[in-house]
Amino acid sequence: MEGKGECSCSFYQRAKPYIAMISLQFGYAGMNIITKVSLNRGMSHYVLVVYRHAFATAVIAPFALILERKIRPKMSLMIFLQIFVLGLLGPVIDQNFYYAGLKFTSPTFSCAMSNMLPAMTFVMAVLCRMEKVDIKKVRCQAKVVGTIVTVAGAMLMTLYKGHVVNLIWSNHINSSTNSNVPEVSGSSDKDWLKGSILLIFATLAWASFFILQNITMRKYTAPLSLTALVCFIGTLQSIAVTFVMEHKTSVWTIGFDMNLLAAAYAGIISSGIAYYVQGLVMEKRGPVFVTAFSPLMMIIVAIMGSFILAEKIYIGGILGAVLIVAGLYSVLWGKYKEYKEKEIEESIISEPVKGINGNSQMMILENNEAINDIEMQKNDENKISTPVVNISVPMQQAPMLAKEAPKI
Repeated sequence: MEGKGECSCSFYQRAKPYIAMISLQFGYAGMNIITKVSLNRGMSHYVLVVYRHAFATAVIAPFALILERKIRPKMSLMIFLQIFVLGLLGPVIDQNFYYAGLKFTSPTFSCAMSNMLPAMTFVMAVLCRMEKVDIKKVRCQAKVVGTIVTVAGAMLMTLYKGHVVNLIWSNHINSSTNSNVPEVSGSSDKDWLKGSILLIFATLAWASFFILQNITMRKYTAPLSLTALVCFIGTLQSIAVTFVMEHKTSVWTIGFDMNLLAAAYAGIISSGIAYYVQGLVMEKRGPVFVTAFSPLMMIIVAIMGSFILAEKIYIGGILGAVLIVAGLYSVLWGKYKEYKEKEIEESIISEPVKGINGNSQMMILENNEAINDIEMQKNDENKISTPVVNISVPMQQAPMLAKEAPKI
């Protein structure tokens, strides 16, 4: 029974990063659908970013103040500058560009373009020497080829649309919801190229955010406090940007409607909880692992979008998405092999040797200590007395006899 319990506990510990990241993809998918509806109803994406991070700060800050009051590191100028840049990369640049691209395109297309994130993160990690590339190894070749294929898929989605693909439920959904759902999929009237460029810049800023967050967490080891500070700084920066871009005070008006739901949902789930969970997973598996689950979000959004928004899907988007997913999981396979190799190397270096003490309990010795014990036991069995010489003062001493192992 104990063995089964330990096995299940060990499995749960290994599966926790996967469960956390898969759950986040469902949260991100819901955010994309709700935000798309809110933007189509006229809400400014600049204001949405402000409210989103105001909600995130209000939710995360109390937990950070209470739970991390004893472990919070001191704030230095360098850490403050890194947090300032994190707020600029994530809340301001990434999300404003992403929401603008989402407005010009569709939720499924935006999620598919976001699948470039692992490839961009991998390239930046290599440049920052957080990832090592040995082109002779298959796992490194898989990561490089996967990165190239992912970029090719994103370019295909950007430059080619093709015909509309009618899903099994599309005709029924379109006929029954056209009178109730606002027109959000008139892609022929949208500037898809402009939206694609905005999404690429947003993904680039998001990848930079992951790299810098990983660096900052090495020195500022309070993840909740870091999340609260990033959201707070991002809120202040977003307010400044909104005052510059929006000159009407009416854009700040928000009621108990879809706009409030979009801001609260995105702030609590997609900013507050997501930043914290991603930081914890990143500490164990690195930034490339964290970004490798975005294709799941694209699939969820495609299904939800076709049902809820009567969204049209194009052949170019499908082909590009297939390339992106193939390239992405090539990168993920390479990362998995690298993680297993690292795990094996660490186990070899610190591999314990199991022995049995006089009370028949398991006793773990380090490799070098175990080897010394074995040698002394052999000397004792053969009754060979070997003088031990002290290096500092040469003199003969009585041989050190090891305790004879109990007979089993």
